[in-house]
Amino acid sequence: MRVCLVAIATLAGACVPLSAPERVSEASCAAHSREAVPFEMTEVSQNGLVGAFFKPVSKTRSPAILVLGGSEGGKDGVRALAKPFAEQGYAVLALSWFGVSGLPASYVEVPLEYFEKGIDWLAQNPSVDADRIGVYGLSKGAEAALLVASRSPRLHAVAAGMPANVAFQGGANARAGVEAQSSWTEGGKPVAFVPYDLSQPFDFRNYIGSIFRLYDGGLKVIDTHQDAVIPVERINGPLMLISGQADAMWPSSRMAGDITERLNAKSFNFRVTHLSYPDAGHTVGMPPALGVSAKGPDEAVGGTVEGNRNARADMWPKLVCFFDKSLKH
Repeated sequence: MRVCLVAIATLAGACVPLSAPERVSEASCAAHSREAVPFEMTEVSQNGLVGAFFKPVSKTRSPAILVLGGSEGGKDGVRALAKPFAEQGYAVLALSWFGVSGLPASYVEVPLEYFEKGIDWLAQNPSVDADRIGVYGLSKGAEAALLVASRSPRLHAVAAGMPANVAFQGGANARAGVEAQSSWTEGGKPVAFVPYDLSQPFDFRNYIGSIFRLYDGGLKVIDTHQDAVIPVERINGPLMLISGQADAMWPSSRMAGDITERLNAKSFNFRVTHLSYPDAGHTVGMPPALGVSAKGPDEAVGGTVEGNRNARADMWPKLVCFFDKSLKH
């Protein structure tokens, strides 16, 4: 079997092969533009799901993408993230997974089966080609996307922005002396996880730095939590990872590198691309059309103004090409 791994570390598109015999086509995917495809949006509230479905105005069945937001939770962020994909001609299910009525209040012990219900819903939708479904997740949603894709062979293209290579402890209000809980469950049981590093008090004056330390410190004990490593080699299709080397929320670029190393060691049989940008932070996987978050400028979570802007502009056509080549062709 053959695995194609590429690390892209410059905006000029220079490629650094990681021991693969060839480079993947996304590495040199030229920026392209096309008119936005018209779509319709409907609310989804069946079978316990909370989401929005973006359907291209077309009589043919479309390839589909399950889109997952991060630790912001709620509805608005994931729906904004879904719209640019819908404009590219994809049927998109923007799935909320916590922080709204009827779902967990926080990312603590969220059932992975919930995401499988989302895949079921897409596969059964008459406007979707069930053989061409992919997933895109950002940050904590990328962790979910990789976990679900490693368990669901129905996902044939997986992209993860600012990803994690392990399942982490759940919840934003962890503190010493309180029992740690997993972010996820499967079959009613907690998924093995890497605990936060609580060796130092959380410093609210350095909020972002303290969050980074929770995850970065947790990874230092990964040798004793190997059961928390996501079995990405089980993914049934090509994989794209997007990370910023200046990510101030968690070490996504290093974790993405660990994912590619594991896939190489496991002789993964699909192509893998890692877009890694040196001056970008934790917003690098957001389509440029989203603009700057209402919560603050991109550089607040790592990178520089120019580095983040250029990285987002560079990654978006490559991400679209990845899904086009994986699901449309």
